Amino acid sequence: MIKDYFINEIEKAIEKAVKDNKLGAMSVYEKGTLKPERPKNVDFGDYAVNVSQLARFAKIAPPQIANAILEYIEKDDNEYTVIGGFINFKAGKKILSNLVEEIFTVKKKFGKPENVETEKIILEYVSANPTGPFHIGHGRWAAMGSVLANLLKFYGHDVYQEFYINDAGSQIQKLGNSLAIRIRKELGEDVDFPTDETERKNYYPGDYLIPVAKEYLKTYPDTNLSTFKPLNPSTLNKLCDFAKEYEEKVQRDLLDKFKVHFDNFYSELSLHKSGKVEECVNKLKASGKIYKKDGADWFKSSDYGDDQDRVIKKADGSNTYLTADIAYHIDKLERGFDRMINIWGADHHGYVARVKASIEALGYDPNKLEVLLGQLVNLVVDGNEVRMGKRKNMVTLEDLIDEVGVDATRFWMSMRNIDTTLDFDIELAKKNSDENPVFYVQYAHARACSILRNVIAEKINTETGEKSPAPMCENELKELISGFKSEMVLPAIDTARQLILKLEEYKSVIKNSAETRQVYTICRYVQELASEFHSFYNANRVISDDKEMMKARISLVWCVKTVLHNALEDILAVSAPERM
Repeated sequence: MIKDYFINEIEKAIEKAVKDNKLGAMSVYEKGTLKPERPKNVDFGDYAVNVSQLARFAKIAPPQIANAILEYIEKDDNEYTVIGGFINFKAGKKILSNLVEEIFTVKKKFGKPENVETEKIILEYVSANPTGPFHIGHGRWAAMGSVLANLLKFYGHDVYQEFYINDAGSQIQKLGNSLAIRIRKELGEDVDFPTDETERKNYYPGDYLIPVAKEYLKTYPDTNLSTFKPLNPSTLNKLCDFAKEYEEKVQRDLLDKFKVHFDNFYSELSLHKSGKVEECVNKLKASGKIYKKDGADWFKSSDYGDDQDRVIKKADGSNTYLTADIAYHIDKLERGFDRMINIWGADHHGYVARVKASIEALGYDPNKLEVLLGQLVNLVVDGNEVRMGKRKNMVTLEDLIDEVGVDATRFWMSMRNIDTTLDFDIELAKKNSDENPVFYVQYAHARACSILRNVIAEKINTETGEKSPAPMCENELKELISGFKSEMVLPAIDTARQLILKLEEYKSVIKNSAETRQVYTICRYVQELASEFHSFYNANRVISDDKEMMKARISLVWCVKTVLHNALEDILAVSAPERM
């Protein structure tokens, strides 16, 4: 990366200056002390470094330090200037043209870091109850999780995506009882869900169970009202299983439609049946980490940084949610994963410490668990926020996708920091205008494709019908792309500096985004690249009679197309259309 090249040159010069006693009282320099930054004024340079912090060691003024360092820098065709305590750097044509050639050379691998320490990562996200359709909050975790998986894979990690199905516990019983009411209504009985709010919470009264009831009656045509009078445990279990399987299929089909693909759907119920939950509890007991209080089993999580101890088995003998989660995370580690990354809602903030405590108590490294806590989504329609709720009227993820499309939904769900509440403006997301960020970026890619098509297309005068030859034949364009050399772009360097620098920035964006687990930075980057490209196109005539300049600018258009396509299709899983 250019900034790495710049700081390396600075540090080499400092070491030489220190050796020659040219930096006052400074006798040693620790690498990594100075950090490059982008000047607010682009006229100052591409990057700058503030050497003022070295003054306390050198015992001389920052401008003196900067000028002394400058004497030892091998400048090549790069420009270095000193302003106060800053050394400013402006990349020369050699660096910039080599960068363009690099994009042509590596193509889809452009931006992929080299020599990284890779890990085997299990990424768990969405993990909703199989009790109904996904709401738009689930959509945010689905989009962000799949983008993060793509990003980490591109970075070099071995990523395994898992959906933890919460199919054990009282919610499944509620689902079965709710389906029973829907079936009875389909059979003509005058029955409905309780109106009392307290009682109503024991059901899922949403209309989404109506098609499930219809399908149940098709599957079991002998079902009649006597089946439910009374509703025996065997029938209830049958209803629970049917509804759960139906809703799981609905969820999986929608995930496929949304370009979210899991390697595994892990059943919580299977975890209990395997005996792994009790095994973890017994290990904690054997190590003295469990004690009895008020008839319940308490885990000494406060010994490991939690703010209090936690119940893992209630007085009635049933497990808490934490019990299964402990077993699930230990199971992940025993499957050989180096790192566990979970995406949870912000309401799970207090849950992180207790899970980490259990991991440590069972002899594993708690730092192998990373939890990304995210805020939810406010859906805005005509300037008004739409409220959501599973037990009443819902705005589902499927409703949203049907309204604005997969591309817009994925992009909007990913374009804000995970710890920031997202206001999803549904009308803006549908607009075919520069105001809509996903349209703006896709249009930049389509524009680049259009330019490349026009290069090889003959022109026809609509009034006279006269044909003009194409500026470049198709073979000539293919030869330019396949045989590109850095010197070909030199004629366009002066007018394309900012565009080339923005292309180069993709490398640092990939690296920083993967290391910080922040996917919104990819969305921000493609918007900035699109903006820089539109500015370049509006200021420069790409197709012209100047063959050398035309080839140089065409090569830049191809680079923009390549980087936008890579970021959109391979990382964000948003389509990069060639025509719009």
